[in-house]
Amino acid sequence: MITPVPLLGSDQVNRLPERAREVVEYRKSGLSLNHIQGCPLGCTYCIRHTYGLWDQNQPVALMTDARAVEELVHHRYFQPHATPIQLFNRATEPFLPNVRPHTFAVLEDLDERELTNHVLVITRHRLKPDDIDRLNRLHHLKVTLLFTYSGIDSKKIEPYASHVAADSLKLMSTPPLRKYRTVLYWRPLVPGLNDTDEHLATAYELSRYADATVFTGLFYRDQIAEYYKTNGLPEPYTDTARRKIVPETLERRVLDAFSHSSALFRKTSCAVSYAHGLPDYNGHYGIRELCDICPLSQLELCAGAHRVPTAEDVHHVAGVLPEANNLKVVDVSERAVVVSGLGTEQPRYFLQHTLGFQIHDQHHPHHERRHGRADIGWKGTPA
Repeated sequence: MITPVPLLGSDQVNRLPERAREVVEYRKSGLSLNHIQGCPLGCTYCIRHTYGLWDQNQPVALMTDARAVEELVHHRYFQPHATPIQLFNRATEPFLPNVRPHTFAVLEDLDERELTNHVLVITRHRLKPDDIDRLNRLHHLKVTLLFTYSGIDSKKIEPYASHVAADSLKLMSTPPLRKYRTVLYWRPLVPGLNDTDEHLATAYELSRYADATVFTGLFYRDQIAEYYKTNGLPEPYTDTARRKIVPETLERRVLDAFSHSSALFRKTSCAVSYAHGLPDYNGHYGIRELCDICPLSQLELCAGAHRVPTAEDVHHVAGVLPEANNLKVVDVSERAVVVSGLGTEQPRYFLQHTLGFQIHDQHHPHHERRHGRADIGWKGTPA
């Protein structure tokens, strides 16, 4: 018998860390819904460290599914049929046995509203044949299952074996006619941990099952580094970063290993959009060096949707956001709009998804060829 996820009282919710109480949060690949929090899988690099939730290893609910969906669709950042949504990607595993009913409840509620938004569900858990049937009953949403796979063998780093996600990806990708899409979410790639030639070859073979593959590195934030030090785990880097770390030599080896792949991407939104036959909703096309591995068909789609906004367009879209009162458009180019004065990343993502064009923060520049990743491991930067 599956134990239901307990619903916290208001006093219990108010005692959670401030960031944990933020049920709806904008992240780069979508507006993220996280009213279920807590996970027992124990992946040491989990982003939960940064929200003060690492010790919460059993899922709890901050509110009902129905109320959570209402908060999502009435959020100031949400736009029907446009805003990409991420489900339970910050604080739990969506296919844990007692979380799975909540995952489907949210998906079905959104679908009954006839919304056609992208919905990204990131998982490393065991999926079942029944999940295929239930997902195929969704009529409107553009659902993508992203299977987190690293190939990391160390139980101290990743206690929940990667082969489970691999098996789930194979299972869910098998039906030739399905309404959802599957992506091999190959992460985190860490030098010296899971980057041998054998690791890369295994990932390439697994990628053949998926509709698309995206590779990325490690979020090595201060809180995660401190946990590694405290628990005597091997530290992968000598410094931390606000962006994911993919060293230049590792990227080159990945591209070589996937030289015969026609569906490898550097960015999540690129892989998701390709899998659904749509242009990238994050508007990466202007950053041409990102696209040098994309299939021609996808380049044509993205080129057709590429529209460089004017400064006036940016201010017009931002006009609905009170946090954009101090917005300044610093530069507009074919690559991106550079802005300042937004304070946090969340309104920037709203602008990006509304305009379908890259919006960069002046204070966090994107360096050419580093693809919006950390400087660590690139020429002229610390090792």
